[in-house]
Amino acid sequence: MANTFQLEILAAARPFYVGPAAHLIFPAMDGLVGILPGHQTMVTVIRPGELRYLVDGEWHVAAISEGFAEVRKDYVLVLGDAIERPEEIDARRAAEAAERAKERMLHKQSILQYYHTQAALNRAMNRLKVSKRHNHEI
Repeated sequence: MANTFQLEILAAARPFYVGPAAHLIFPAMDGLVGILPGHQTMVTVIRPGELRYLVDGEWHVAAISEGFAEVRKDYVLVLGDAIERPEEIDARRAAEAAERAKERMLHKQSILQYYHTQAALNRAMNRLKVSKRHNHEI
């Protein structure tokens, strides 16, 4: 058990994964962060991107939206607004969401609306990237 840490990945709508893991990689503000057992304690923001975690020698992948991670020596908590496995992503729906967001970007918006539109576009593009990389779609 010394070669693992307890990992909890929680999406806003559901628990995503709870159990031991040997390695975790997630996108943070300054790039990818890798976590191994015994990692230094920290709290950091998670950016939309690809989350990867190693369980029993097998890598698991998910698309994660905004969130944060709390890291302790033997425990990591990942909270994300939305977390999806590649096979759960509807690539057509994600492409349509990206197109809608791109269209909204062309219209005059308040700064708050612009940030919401940019976040929607980032989420859709992230979902498409993860789906394409792991499902060979589109």
